[in-house]
Amino acid sequence: MSTAGKVIKCKAAVLWGPNQPLSIEDIEVAPPKAFEVRIKILATGICLTDHHAITGAMGANFPVILGHEAAGIVESIGEGVTTVKPGDKVIPLTLKQCGKCSSCINPNGNFCLEMNVTAEGAWNDGTTSFTCKGKPVYNFIVTSTFTEYTVSSESWVAKIDAAAPLEKVCLIGCGFSTGYGAAIKTAKVTPGSTCAVFGLGGVGLSIIMGCKAAGASRIIGIDINPHKFERAKAVGATECINPKDYTKPISDVLKEMTDNSVGYTFEAIGRHDTMIDALASCHMSYGTSVMVGVPPRSKMLTYDPMLLFGGRTWKGCLLGGWKAKYDIPKLVSDFMAKKFDLDLLITHVLPFNEIHKGFELLEKGESIRTVLTF
Repeated sequence: MSTAGKVIKCKAAVLWGPNQPLSIEDIEVAPPKAFEVRIKILATGICLTDHHAITGAMGANFPVILGHEAAGIVESIGEGVTTVKPGDKVIPLTLKQCGKCSSCINPNGNFCLEMNVTAEGAWNDGTTSFTCKGKPVYNFIVTSTFTEYTVSSESWVAKIDAAAPLEKVCLIGCGFSTGYGAAIKTAKVTPGSTCAVFGLGGVGLSIIMGCKAAGASRIIGIDINPHKFERAKAVGATECINPKDYTKPISDVLKEMTDNSVGYTFEAIGRHDTMIDALASCHMSYGTSVMVGVPPRSKMLTYDPMLLFGGRTWKGCLLGGWKAKYDIPKLVSDFMAKKFDLDLLITHVLPFNEIHKGFELLEKGESIRTVLTF
């Protein structure tokens, strides 16, 4: 029996307020309106950004359905949708691509000027696609993938290879693309260079994979959890260090280790102190440091401008610099062509109803990426 045009009742993990446990609830998902797409989610990753929303480090309206790193199949489409059809495999996008604004048409831009990553979680008309217990439930980064069904705008959805394994390529929706692109597109790592990566979670390991693909000769992984070192080396790190093993600033440690030759540094944690450490650790004359981790909400960053005066470049990075609607399908094709291995990032695969266990693994530092399947 077709569900097109009808409200769908399904399960979702609802966050009713900050620092509360996710609650598996029965929700209602509205049919797609004009230029919208309703997607049956089949796999979704647990990302640190979702955890930031739970703790309040990243803004959200409550109640909210989190999740933004996923893959699924189009269930139905609204009037005017032309780029996907029911049955297509898709990845919901965290960045839209209008194709018209100055950022979208510039080859170096990927942050569409028509979007806002701190959006209120409702559509432009003030409505939401989700209800639970008679109350509206808000969207998270336009994706909301901790649910069996979600609704997104057509400009936030990318059609992918019909043969792609969704339980793996879901990572291309956020973590892998963000890290891999930070090295290849944003920093433009050069062959033979030395790189340092702060934070060895899913994004950090993806950065290492990007540095390796770009031809870096030395890739230093940095984390206070030494249990992550083995996997970091498996994806391409040449060595790993723990800042707690030293009494001097980590920037001094890296300068001594490399004879002051770190060309590129990446911060994949989202802490002010490590952002400054990463900036101070790249070469004072020609180094580039890329801020990849989501910064804390409503806090200002203070730093010595002399860190930049000598010639360092400090850059920000959203989704690796990729133009999402166009580049995400290409990355899926690259995966299918075995140009990189996403299995190296997946430590756990759990059924959706064990989402709490997935977050526990993240909080304990025991997982790189947990994928939830429906």
